[in-house]
Amino acid sequence: MTTATTSPAEAEKAPPEARGRSPLAAVGGQNLSLIGALVVVLGLFGALNENYLSWANVQVIGEAVTITGLLAIVQTVVIICGGLDISVGSQAGLASVVSAMAFTSAGSDPYLGMGAALLVGVLVGVVNGVAIVYGRINPTIATLAGLAAYKGVAQLVSDGRAQGYVLNDPVFVFLGRGRIAGLPVMIWVLIVVAVAVHVMLKYTDIGRNLYAIGGNDTAARLAGININKYLVAVYALVGVVAAVAGILLTARTGSGQPVSGSEGLELKAITAAALGGCALKGGKGGIGGTLLAVALLGALENGLTVEGINTFWQNVAQGALLVAAVVIQQRRSGERAVGLPH
Repeated sequence: MTTATTSPAEAEKAPPEARGRSPLAAVGGQNLSLIGALVVVLGLFGALNENYLSWANVQVIGEAVTITGLLAIVQTVVIICGGLDISVGSQAGLASVVSAMAFTSAGSDPYLGMGAALLVGVLVGVVNGVAIVYGRINPTIATLAGLAAYKGVAQLVSDGRAQGYVLNDPVFVFLGRGRIAGLPVMIWVLIVVAVAVHVMLKYTDIGRNLYAIGGNDTAARLAGININKYLVAVYALVGVVAAVAGILLTARTGSGQPVSGSEGLELKAITAAALGGCALKGGKGGIGGTLLAVALLGALENGLTVEGINTFWQNVAQGALLVAAVVIQQRRSGERAVGLPH
């Protein structure tokens, strides 16, 4: 019987995770920092309020971050391949309105309402992708336009008001308030999407190609990767998951929310992705770090609310964390600061 051996050259070509690292190194410095920050936040607010760490409040935090978490997951995918989507919050708001209005107009058919929302999600995602790829528009500008446009469409079709009423429908009630094995259904949805996207990124050719596109699009093109196809597909995926977030928003609030439930979600999603270790220039990032960042943001927001601190400080904290994440990335990458010598 022969024993397979690995030559030094082959070992050098092997991915970093396959070269036998310590458990702490495998977790990653970025994730360790997030875990430490999360422990500090939980410990601080737990000491200030004995109910903060109760199982009931932990589930409240989980439900509160589900929609942000879904958007942060697909924002991670977009950033990995070198793009950005500022319109995710507006997409979720539009899908929320469409799901409720289709539900009502179809004689209270929840599946038609959800199907209509998913279809709209695919359409707006493809529109973003086509504008970026074939219109040659910078992703930031294209999705900034989408942020305004999709919000405007949601307000036009809903007349600027919450639409429909779904709390008398068992399917929507189950999505918004049901439980499976003791956990809210919304959290299960987040877990399923997170696992699916993680597997795609880490264990499939699709994921490897996305990292290649974000790392060096010229090399990826020369390697035969159809970059245009991948980018349009990624933005379509964003639209689908944003639609799922919109459906959950409808289920949670009981009606379609054109703006109030979705405004500001894009900032939270980008902040979570950046805090989670995504390099904003592309080619780096992962779902684990993003979920840790989502948990950190949710724990911080809940703690500030429990302590009765002005909610405006939550926006200040999000902005400060985003700046801090980008500064840390720049320092680690060794890039020269604009206007400053090496």
